[in-house]
Amino acid sequence: MTAHVPNTGTMATCWQAGAPVQLSYSDNPRRKLAWTLERVDMGGGWIGVNTARPNQVVAEAIGQSRLAPLRGYRSLRREVQFDAAAPRQNASERGRLDFGLSDATLPGAPDALVEVKNVTLLDGELLRFPDARSERARKHLNLLIAAVAMGFRGVMLFALNRPEGRGLAPAWDVDPLYAERLCEAAAAGVEVIAVRLVHGRDGIVTGELLPVELGDGLGR
Repeated sequence: MTAHVPNTGTMATCWQAGAPVQLSYSDNPRRKLAWTLERVDMGGGWIGVNTARPNQVVAEAIGQSRLAPLRGYRSLRREVQFDAAAPRQNASERGRLDFGLSDATLPGAPDALVEVKNVTLLDGELLRFPDARSERARKHLNLLIAAVAMGFRGVMLFALNRPEGRGLAPAWDVDPLYAERLCEAAAAGVEVIAVRLVHGRDGIVTGELLPVELGDGLGR
């Protein structure tokens, strides 16, 4: 059958002919294709390749206080328009981020802006992001850096959507500009978080937090 693939990356290390897959079905008559590719098994367990799913999983985890770094917020908004245009600011720093968290239970705690990225590229013992060059992903880092400068919490959350890999690192060989900007974002106060997504028979939940190894692309 022919299925829609909701993934704009290369899907390197998570796609090969003959690999078992799981599809979802929609009876929406407006859709060109009724089936959607959801996950692939390359031999180590399910890999989530539908890039829309991690946002749903993370939002649920935040709402149920199961994601420790983002506990303590009563309000969650999706697809938040953020505009950092201001005197001495780059007027191009405007766009959408995945979540806006507000109404903190801790008095004085700043609101948070969160961007979520699906990570599936396996490189030895590490998972890396991105699997293709992405100017859009760099723009999200720019927005988070601007948010921190304006007093918000800026959070870059990497959803490690396969069971292998002991942690996250930038894909220096794939997109060195993104890797450099991620390091700069961390130095500017953007919180970089990596969380494992755990696949069950009928769903996905957040699991353990994993280490982030930024490095400099030279193994140092």
